[in-house]
Amino acid sequence: MRWRLFLAAMLTVCAASAQKASEPAALDCLSCHSDSTLTSEAGGKTHSVFVDGKRLGNSVHGVLGCADCHTGIKAYPHDLAPAKVNCAACHADAQSAYDHSVHASAVATPGVRAPGCLDCHGKPHDILPSTDADSPTFHARIPQTCGACHGENFVMKTAGLSAQPFLSYQQSVHGKAVAAGNLKAAVCTDCHRNHEILAAGDSKSPIFKFNVPQTCSHCHSNVAHEFQASIHGQALQRGNWQAPVCTDCHGIHTIKKHLDPSSPVAAQNLALATCAQCHEGMRLSREFGVPGMRVSTYLGSYHGMASKLGSAVVANCASCHGVHNILPSSDPRSSINPAHLAETCGKCHNGATAKFALSKVHVDAPLSSDAGTIGTLWVRRIYILLISVTIGGMLLHNFLLWRRSALLRLHDPGRTIERINRTQRLQHLVLLISFIVLAITGFALKYPDSWIAGLLGWNEAVRRIGHRIAAAVMLAVGAWHLCYIAIQKDGRQLFRDFLPGMADLRDFRDTILYNLGRRSVAPRYPRFSYGEKVEYLSLIWGTCLMAITGLMLWFPTLVSRWLPRWTVDIAGAFHFYEAILAVLAILVWHFYFVLFDSEIYPINWAFWDGKVSEHYLRTHHAGMLQPGAADPLRSASGRARAAESSADD
Repeated sequence: MRWRLFLAAMLTVCAASAQKASEPAALDCLSCHSDSTLTSEAGGKTHSVFVDGKRLGNSVHGVLGCADCHTGIKAYPHDLAPAKVNCAACHADAQSAYDHSVHASAVATPGVRAPGCLDCHGKPHDILPSTDADSPTFHARIPQTCGACHGENFVMKTAGLSAQPFLSYQQSVHGKAVAAGNLKAAVCTDCHRNHEILAAGDSKSPIFKFNVPQTCSHCHSNVAHEFQASIHGQALQRGNWQAPVCTDCHGIHTIKKHLDPSSPVAAQNLALATCAQCHEGMRLSREFGVPGMRVSTYLGSYHGMASKLGSAVVANCASCHGVHNILPSSDPRSSINPAHLAETCGKCHNGATAKFALSKVHVDAPLSSDAGTIGTLWVRRIYILLISVTIGGMLLHNFLLWRRSALLRLHDPGRTIERINRTQRLQHLVLLISFIVLAITGFALKYPDSWIAGLLGWNEAVRRIGHRIAAAVMLAVGAWHLCYIAIQKDGRQLFRDFLPGMADLRDFRDTILYNLGRRSVAPRYPRFSYGEKVEYLSLIWGTCLMAITGLMLWFPTLVSRWLPRWTVDIAGAFHFYEAILAVLAILVWHFYFVLFDSEIYPINWAFWDGKVSEHYLRTHHAGMLQPGAADPLRSASGRARAAESSADD
């Protein structure tokens, strides 16, 4: 039996030697393929080959002969071009791993560009070992090699992907460390492997959610050990998909130092941007009984308020709960276990005692039942009732005082001069109502969770339909006003009186000087002051702008037939900010002159019955009484009183 095996082995060696002898030697190949380009005619086709013999000798394949890779060449010289080199003949394991990777799947997809062996390992005759600093697979050059594809948007789009992960990696703590020459910092292959690169959804992938801690542990073994023992690590081991892993807190490719202000684990971002992802909502409460609203109750505490004000030393989530070694308060090892609370608080509060540590960090926590929380709850309830009754009573009392003053002003017998006619008052009233409804419904649509939306019963249909009805009413009253100033004599005169002139600039100057005490005589305004003219012209401009942008938002599909879709977005911005400007202008400017001006307080009733007193006219619009001005004193008694007043003057 043994001699048969020996004979078979000898025959195999002889056959291999005979085959090797029949193949051309490397020196034969280099007689043509040296530092020149060989062009030969074979089968009617032209083949160009370039081989640098010196570099081939320095490559990882320098110990091989040409025919070891170009197995199809059996004679020297040869006419046919060599067949494509099959790397799997020597690198079967690497090829097998590659065949299961996302790159191999992409190669098989028409129209998708994906790398093969040479895309990562370099030129075919210049492949260097990964230990060589010039090799594309050298540790420090891996990001550059992967970035040749993953850093180019036009390449990644063919696979339906983005280049952003690579760009984010460059700005991460790992990418910056590699760029600075750190040979231990993580590169692409440390997390994704080299040949068997799998999708994140593949359970065999190192970036599969449940495998991430093990992947990170290759560099961060101590941290990984702490995490595995934590409540998060234990939940992950039980198969809980909702448990966080390294990348949920630190990011995936955008991992940054905790001292970086843009890092999700920076002290100022920890509560709002990181822990809040799981511990603010009620999902964990319903599924696992974990208390919710942890962030809002923290932000309501002294610690949270100081954090929002920018304190760099105030306690955050990690200060009390730990960083990677987070454990429930029932665990004796936990930093928030009752036995360790004084020690935990003592990190910031020197001399903290067990009684001090009993104070609540998460104020008004909904699931807390301690005496402090219950007491605070009742104090809040009592004071909310007390504040409501006290302030409500004050408001009612002051409203009654204001009401009496307003009624006295309304029935003042001296209000005999008609300043605003019936048509103008009706237009103003419709405009007033539509404006108020538009403001309330508009801001309720923009902020559906606000108290303004609560005024409408949190009903979206009421907000939407009410806003559009009010908009239609405003458009109608706008059209009515345009017809009025174009057709009616009073309307044309009204429009002419609202037109600004140089005298308004002088009135503005004199008003400022008078109120600064630099002039002894107040300016004499005509029928409409410069402020009223600005209001009127602003109303026309604002109504036109709101109408155009509002209609674009109302009918976006129709608008998109003729204009780019982005015009609707811009219209939305114009509509929103013009609404803010209009509401603030009414509150700050218009309401002052109709409510708070000392000459008309508590209210100017001209909007209701159109009448003002002679005193108001002489104080605010004395220019109307100058010679040549239209007579504003409609009644005989009014003319007589004006004449007497002029004689007294």
